[in-house]
Amino acid sequence: MIEEKFLNVAQKISICLKRIPKNWDGKTSILEMKDAGYNQWRQMEWIGFYFQFLCEKFLKNILTIPGPGYGNVTFDGFREIPWDFKAHAINTSSHQIIVNDSEATANAIKDYGGVGLILAMGEVKYNDNKRTFQKWHEELKGGQSKYELERINRGAWSRLRKVEFNLKQISFIKIDDTVLIKCGSFQRDFRNSNGRPRREKILLDLEKLDEEIVYFVDF
Repeated sequence: MIEEKFLNVAQKISICLKRIPKNWDGKTSILEMKDAGYNQWRQMEWIGFYFQFLCEKFLKNILTIPGPGYGNVTFDGFREIPWDFKAHAINTSSHQIIVNDSEATANAIKDYGGVGLILAMGEVKYNDNKRTFQKWHEELKGGQSKYELERINRGAWSRLRKVEFNLKQISFIKIDDTVLIKCGSFQRDFRNSNGRPRREKILLDLEKLDEEIVYFVDF
């Protein structure tokens, strides 16, 4: 049964993840990733990548990392079923989470009966109006990124960067066909700069889930 497999693995994972830090300072976390040679330390949305970094560090004896691939899409880990790692801010108005590629997830459900989502949930703090953290990060990277220069050229608004994440809970969500029916999609009808359509992704609404959240750990 997929439910029993899911719960058994979730319990094993939770024991390991109880050891991860609870308060993530942006500068400290980015420098930790950089010093470890983790290639995502330059990313603006560092919180999600830092959680992935922690999962890869603490779960390497529990999961096969990375997990199975479908085309250009690779799941973060595997044990019994494919698993993905995500982080989400709870002190925001949105309870929607962009998960993985819709087609890859549907194929993984067909092959394994379900996909597991390991979701770190916590409160975030944002950069000050002088954007001190953003300037520090850009200097560390060696200057503004191509993405940031394109945003400036477009005259688009610059979001305040997250500077701290206080972990409150890790939830384990089982995604199967019944969950897909409840989900929306992200990037449908979106196109890249070269005109090619973007891959459609699952948009998970936490307010529509209940029994799908099979297991959780409070911090």
